[in-house]
Amino acid sequence: MPPKYCHRLPTGQSCRRISLTMIAHIRGRLDFKSPEYAVVDVNGVGYRIFIPLPTYYALPEIGCQVQLHTYTLVREDALQLYGFYSEAQRELFVKLIGVSRIGPRLARNIMSGLPENELKRAIVTRDADRISAVPGVGQKTAQRLVVELQDKIIIPEAELESASQIPISADMLKDAISALINLGYKPEFARRAVRRAWQESGDSGGLEEIIKQALKHLAKY
Repeated sequence: MPPKYCHRLPTGQSCRRISLTMIAHIRGRLDFKSPEYAVVDVNGVGYRIFIPLPTYYALPEIGCQVQLHTYTLVREDALQLYGFYSEAQRELFVKLIGVSRIGPRLARNIMSGLPENELKRAIVTRDADRISAVPGVGQKTAQRLVVELQDKIIIPEAELESASQIPISADMLKDAISALINLGYKPEFARRAVRRAWQESGDSGGLEEIIKQALKHLAKY
């Protein structure tokens, strides 16, 4: 799990050419956070930024400073921001929406339904069944994603991930259920999966771990 502080570009890294409609990052005070979106206050202007679950896990406490790498979706009737805790996450998102028939919302759901390492591994190993387990992703979409991205995904040699162990609270269980419902699961299935994940974890295991375990149970339904 990434550290809970702003991710800055390495010193000396050159700037990329971007269009005037592209917002590369947002830095400011975190005013609100949920598994679906965050609100970042920048000099009195609150930016609503849609986020995948891994970014939600990495956000600091409300009121703290935060920086999110962003992708700007510009349409005739809307301008939406999608935010990520790292540039690597944003680049993965850009690769996903580059696949035919995968829009920003579905790409965000895919990144929420599968941890980054598992998603990359599924693409490289052509495991379309694993990807199609995510709500809203059919078998044809999963196969198309594998075909179009297999040569564009590189898995690092070492991928270390640490999970914080904190007491489980009623609010945490509600957040986990809400996150699964936002991903497209029916409320009764979400509650059942979270309850099973909670029973297996006992009194330890953070929100991230509860959701991960619940997703594994949902994949079996």
